[in-house]
Amino acid sequence: MANCAIVGINWGDEGKGRMVDLFTKNFDVVVRFQGGGNAGHTVINEHGKFALHLLPSGIFRDGVVNILGNGVALDPENLWTEMRDVLDKGVKITPENLRISDRASLLLPWHRDLDELEERRLADKKFGSTKQGIAPFYSDKYQKKTILAGELFYPEELKEHLASLLEWKNLTLTKVYGAEPYTMERLEEWLQTACEKIKPYICDTGAYLKEAQDAGKHILFEAQLGSLRDLDYGIHPYTTSSNTTAAYAPIGSGLPSARIMDVVGVVKAYSTCVGEGPFVCEMFGDEAEELRKAGFEYGAKTGRPRRVGPLDIVATRYGVEVQAATELALTKLDVLSYLDKIPVCTHYLLKGEQTDRFPFPTALKDAKPVIEYFDGWKCDISGVRRWEDLPKEAQEYVTYLEKAVGCPITYVSVGPERDSIIIRK
Repeated sequence: MANCAIVGINWGDEGKGRMVDLFTKNFDVVVRFQGGGNAGHTVINEHGKFALHLLPSGIFRDGVVNILGNGVALDPENLWTEMRDVLDKGVKITPENLRISDRASLLLPWHRDLDELEERRLADKKFGSTKQGIAPFYSDKYQKKTILAGELFYPEELKEHLASLLEWKNLTLTKVYGAEPYTMERLEEWLQTACEKIKPYICDTGAYLKEAQDAGKHILFEAQLGSLRDLDYGIHPYTTSSNTTAAYAPIGSGLPSARIMDVVGVVKAYSTCVGEGPFVCEMFGDEAEELRKAGFEYGAKTGRPRRVGPLDIVATRYGVEVQAATELALTKLDVLSYLDKIPVCTHYLLKGEQTDRFPFPTALKDAKPVIEYFDGWKCDISGVRRWEDLPKEAQEYVTYLEKAVGCPITYVSVGPERDSIIIRK
């Protein structure tokens, strides 16, 4: 695996962080190439339990260089808070093992304000934002109205640039939303209290990645969220504001010449969804609450109860196609151990006809799930480490899934810990 991307196949929250943490023993560099602090990667290892939002999940491995690429929504305040939490638990973070692209745009304080204000304006039509400023940030980025991290090294030019953005942004804050305007003094305080702390980690990561590639080092590209939250291929408009697909990894990482040889798609053994938007296979009532409690399905960033449902073959097959996944990691199989019968959404019904194709976003609200049931195994499998030691019913569930979605399942997670994994190779 010279260059490998680990990506989400469904709505996000599939368990990518635990897979990156596992994989990093075979890699020299881990790069976050998109997204921001609006989602969490949960990692459990010898240092403790962590909910990472911006830090790459390779930060716990000695000798691994972790990079925040130019495609990331770089929030200096939240990043420093996260770094302090990890440092306080004895994990080393230095400019040698964490590097921030000088071409990454900074998420400014007003981006979070605008996120909150717009969700409030939308009321019952809201997108389900985590209110971390992601949509306003990417909107500004594509309007070329953001600050690059590298500008922190040019203080005079930076202040002039900020003053220009301040005048423009206050028009929106005051005229559109009736909010308080920002002042230059407030921005200067932000520069001192947040940006100066991360400044030592900012460098030309593109040059470093090119050198690493030329030296034959192994690079792991870490995505945030999943296929169905991708700006272009997801359940528009209930998506994130960046591209969550492996195809974007070379651009967002800062290594456009990279060739991704392996794409490991992460799929949960059942479906979860945080936020708004169509969720065809959704469960409700006591059945949903039982699954939610069994899997402790609450958002790593927000703490919100996740919407839950059976594994969705239609959505998962689509996610595999969008990601061009070469293999899959199935997580949380152990959570299903309490079920006598395991439901799976095998097809959709749309306008009275059965379909195996994932519909256009507008049509999703009319789709109905076709549910089939598989025998449960009704025993604790969290201690299993070999495929042949899994109950026959669990093996049949896994082999059915990989055949139905057309991609081999080579990793089966039976617990959140680093070693709670079955490798089928």
